Amino acid sequence: MEVRDSRRLTGPNIVTDGPAAILDIIVEEGDDPQVAVAVWTRHVTDVLAAVGWADAPLSHRIFHGGLSLAFRAPIDSLYAATEVNEWAWEASEADLSGVDPAENLQSASARLRAEIDREANPRVLELEHAAARHGVAFLWDDDHVSVGLGTGSLTWPALGIPPIDEIPWDLVHDVPVAQVTGTNGKTTTVRLIGAMVRAAGKVPGISSTDWIAAGDAVLDHGDYSGPGGARQVLRHPRVECAVLETARGGMLRRGLALERTDVALVNNVAADHLGEFGVHDLDALAECKFVVARAARHLVLNADDPVVRSHAGAQSVPITWFTLDATDPLVVEHIAAGGKACALERGRLVLSAEGQKLAIAEVADVPVTLGGAARHNVANALAAIGVAVELGLNPRAIGDGLRGFESTPEVNPGRLNEFEISGARFIVDFAHNPHGMDALLEMAAALPARRRLITLGQAGDRDDEAIRALARATWKATPDRVLIKAMTQYLRGREEGEIPAVLESELRAAGATDDHLQHTGSEVETARAAVEWAREGDLVLLITHAERDQVIAFLRELAGAPQA
Repeated sequence: MEVRDSRRLTGPNIVTDGPAAILDIIVEEGDDPQVAVAVWTRHVTDVLAAVGWADAPLSHRIFHGGLSLAFRAPIDSLYAATEVNEWAWEASEADLSGVDPAENLQSASARLRAEIDREANPRVLELEHAAARHGVAFLWDDDHVSVGLGTGSLTWPALGIPPIDEIPWDLVHDVPVAQVTGTNGKTTTVRLIGAMVRAAGKVPGISSTDWIAAGDAVLDHGDYSGPGGARQVLRHPRVECAVLETARGGMLRRGLALERTDVALVNNVAADHLGEFGVHDLDALAECKFVVARAARHLVLNADDPVVRSHAGAQSVPITWFTLDATDPLVVEHIAAGGKACALERGRLVLSAEGQKLAIAEVADVPVTLGGAARHNVANALAAIGVAVELGLNPRAIGDGLRGFESTPEVNPGRLNEFEISGARFIVDFAHNPHGMDALLEMAAALPARRRLITLGQAGDRDDEAIRALARATWKATPDRVLIKAMTQYLRGREEGEIPAVLESELRAAGATDDHLQHTGSEVETARAAVEWAREGDLVLLITHAERDQVIAFLRELAGAPQA
């Protein structure tokens, strides 16, 4: 057994309910993880008592090929806490090997206690406790601390906290907060909810994989779907309601930014990024996604997703279900028992709550659904309704937000962005796993087309089976042409040409011939090849990742659309 990673967890996470130090351990075949946990428990208990943290709760998680070992620690001493955990494991390794530890407990505890004292900032803990007494949120990182959220927040440097009794607590308050997670649809759903917040006359704060924003002002571009992006939004003084895209990676690496939110959404759970941080199957991935439930007062869950559904019974907070099938027995019984649900009924998006049904919008009036053809966006709209209700938004604003949101490159880049070029219909989308591809191709099948083309590529950090599954999902739609793109920006340890070869092999095994397949270079080159192929009446699906902005600019120019 050996250490794969030692790190801080700065908020609720897959192993603990709050800040902690964690070790990820590789377990070789033949090793007994239960024995390792027992030995570590003994050593970490001894060292925690020696450094003054005897009451620290311990946690562990055993998974295929490894285990995680963690204990809760004060937020002002988490770096030192990782060193405490590392010593406990070193002592455990020595014990398991039958040798003396390199450093005994007495020596280690004196060293570690000194490390704790050097890092400690008691004013941070004092402020944390004061925020709890006043019933407002507390946020912290290495550089800043804050109390309250959005328009009610105050922020200071971590080394410049004022006396607690000098803080104007009457000005401090929280704003409504939603967290949105799932495998696919997170970004679009976050932006739909943001549109509803705007329609209600409030300033939304949004974190996502593309940017963070307060109202119409983009604060920064990039992937901000982790706790760092969330904190920037939650501290912004203009934000009146925060909607936070919350991705798997951030939850596994660091945990959540907040320990309390108004509502959390789990859109779906499908195979993607398996094998990282001890997440090797769908149940483990669901366990990760449901970390948001540790902080939420209310959950919005997808009744049409079997994995989400199977994990719902373990939750202790109220649930709003959303579904494309209003006759689903689970949902029907839930409504009859007084629960909330959002369902597609006879072409309408319907909210059921408190024994009443309210039609929020006609599907045909919601642009992002493409008249109902994009059923995954019908589901996203229903999910957004469920979240918006828990944020306190009124039904009129919710409906107005849905009707006013168009999936253009300006407001929802890379998600169902449409262009018409010489009578052919081009759609740019981000689908990057079999689940997302299935949803996109289901939509494409519902759209009229003389011929259909799809571009295909994958990043190198997926295993061969995941890459082959993406190819199989693509071929199920029997496209007339598949352009296999190189995606050299995302090799991630693979050899150039390796992933296209795997994709081609699987497509040919499924029935594709030379007439169906074409290899291309960059995503812009792929878009050019698609334009050359397309004729009037064709439908072209450009699955775009690394060069999205360049592809959109290229299509805009050909379509005669104004540049952003």
